[in-house]
Amino acid sequence: MIKKPITPFVDRAPSPFVSISPLPGLLAFSIALASGSVMASDDPFGGGGGLWDIPLEELGKVRVTSLATGTETPLDKAAAIATLITEEDIIAMGATDLDEILETVPGIHVGRSDQAFAPKYNIRGITSSYNPQTLMLINGIPITDLVFGNRGNTWTGMPVKSISRIEVIRGPGSAMHGADAFAGVINIITKTGKDIDGTQVGARAGSFDTQAGWILHGGNYNGVDIGFTLEYETTDGWKETIHQDAQTTLDAAFMTNASFAPGAVNTMNDMIDSRIDIAYENSRFRAGYQGRRNLGTAPGIAQALDPNGRFGSNRISADYTYTLNDLTPNWGIEGRASYYRGTQDVEENVWVFPPGAFGGAYPDGFIGNPGYKLENARFDFNSIYKGFNDHLVRLGAGGFWGDVFEVTESKNFNPDFSPKPGIEDVTDTAEVWLPEEGRTSYHVFAQDEWQFSDNWQLTSGVRYDHYSDFGDTINPRLALVWATTDSITTKLLYGRAFRAPSIAELYVTSNPVSLGNPNLNPETIDTYEFAFSQHISSKFTYSANIFYYQIEDFITYSDAGPGTKQAQNIGERTGYGTELEADYKPLNSLRLLANYAYQQSEDDKTKTDVGEAPNHQIYSRSEWEFITSWHFDAQFNWVGEQKRVIGDTRAPVDAYTTVDLTLRKKEAWDNLSLALSVRNAFNESIYEASPGPTAAIPGDFPMAGRSVYGEVEYTF
Repeated sequence: MIKKPITPFVDRAPSPFVSISPLPGLLAFSIALASGSVMASDDPFGGGGGLWDIPLEELGKVRVTSLATGTETPLDKAAAIATLITEEDIIAMGATDLDEILETVPGIHVGRSDQAFAPKYNIRGITSSYNPQTLMLINGIPITDLVFGNRGNTWTGMPVKSISRIEVIRGPGSAMHGADAFAGVINIITKTGKDIDGTQVGARAGSFDTQAGWILHGGNYNGVDIGFTLEYETTDGWKETIHQDAQTTLDAAFMTNASFAPGAVNTMNDMIDSRIDIAYENSRFRAGYQGRRNLGTAPGIAQALDPNGRFGSNRISADYTYTLNDLTPNWGIEGRASYYRGTQDVEENVWVFPPGAFGGAYPDGFIGNPGYKLENARFDFNSIYKGFNDHLVRLGAGGFWGDVFEVTESKNFNPDFSPKPGIEDVTDTAEVWLPEEGRTSYHVFAQDEWQFSDNWQLTSGVRYDHYSDFGDTINPRLALVWATTDSITTKLLYGRAFRAPSIAELYVTSNPVSLGNPNLNPETIDTYEFAFSQHISSKFTYSANIFYYQIEDFITYSDAGPGTKQAQNIGERTGYGTELEADYKPLNSLRLLANYAYQQSEDDKTKTDVGEAPNHQIYSRSEWEFITSWHFDAQFNWVGEQKRVIGDTRAPVDAYTTVDLTLRKKEAWDNLSLALSVRNAFNESIYEASPGPTAAIPGDFPMAGRSVYGEVEYTF
């Protein structure tokens, strides 16, 4: 056994309490040299603290995460397979949108939904139409849309200037985060006043008639830390061609020529994102607004090209957190209340099918305009107890209230698809597309981080959730972490997670094609992971993991009558794979990163690949400061072929490779910085899978070709 001086795991926001987890001193030193960003300096509680008190400066530049347990822990010691992406990483990627960032994480592939090309964050091959199996948080608070269980179909990604860092865990997180932390959890942490420390203004312009601008300001005013960000972007979107769509098939049946195919996808969008962060002593208040306007329907909501339809949405959030770390010498507490309100609106009539559809029965188009509003409120209370030797005990409870209301719809067709005499508002009638429903829930959880020897730590936890609409669920987790040597860490992990059925899956009754089912159970997953990491030197580190999971009660739509499908708990899946990562800095001016991911996810009944996600992915990036303040960054991303779902006879979606290049000059003049980036530099043809088995768009979804962007930013 190794006997080394013990140093603490660092604690910082959003985790409210100090950590007591151990780390052998020499290993802490090697991590500090190999890591990328200063994390310890943001500790809001004034030091490492805990049972092994030591100045934070000794930990230096350690990449840490709190997403796994709530305790800030170096990545290799976290009780999960974790990734941290810093602001510096985002700049080096040349990323302008959240989706571009997440595609670089091993085991994550950003696919596209048939609904306005909403991004699907598929983790380890776990994929479905709306991708509700991945939980997304902003500052630790879920942004889940109650209607579909995802981020909402008008979620179009997120601009990046307000992002301080992103924490990702691949694997189950329900023991800590509750519902929908199923395949993994993504936590976007936005900038505080301390992060910004001054004023930044900037602008970007480039391909697809894209223009963007932003202003950030942060400072401390009489002890009050204030951060403010405002970002705006407008784009016409890429105009890649779809050659056949759903209307093409109808034209063949009705001997018409109504389809807009061949024609361009409609990916225009106007975005505004704004956030404010105010912190004073033990209190923090945050508020945010995300507005989307002029959002095109991409391939059309029924996969029939629609150049007319436009959606809009508003998302408003606010939260207040109060932390008292020293309630008693051994107790700390935190309480947080949050509120979220979201809308989906139709700005221009949505042509479900184009004018002339169904043999000319709809000369003005087959029009359906669905809208809704939703809101939810959460309260969470957490406490931490440090009075036991070698233990850090965390207890928590919370409640949730959510409501879907003002569901609206206007349309020119009847439930049997026969035409109405005109566009009729069917809001508050039996024909409206979704009933107004809500849900409540409450939870309690307990977690123990136990260092039972110098080099071993066992994290155990369990969470109980009760939902008003489907009942109870219990989710345990175990994580054994072994500091095998001064440079090697080994982990053995187990976790259980659940995904709550969405309001649409439970309650839709008026849709003649897809019906809800109020008797649904939550989806469940059990995941087993083994991980290994080594810091070979201060300049070279690598990690590897293998995983295996079993899914039960996966919700799919199955036949419930002629031409009708209903949500059912009939899916069972098994998955396994591996993920490898390496980070090497051969020179002070050069950093090289690479990762590889393999996954195989099978349907237990058919013993076939579930499809619509790549089995293999390779990513690499070089960061090179070739002259002082001049940076040339390049990244390579290879996405392997994507198999089809059972019954889809099309050939797999072809593999593709993209190369992105970024040239940056810091302080080109005074405090002015410049950047030029090229995405998909070699103009690779990229396609994402259109849903099967009967493909409305047989040629799949075309993604953007080469694009070029110039950026200028000035710091005051």
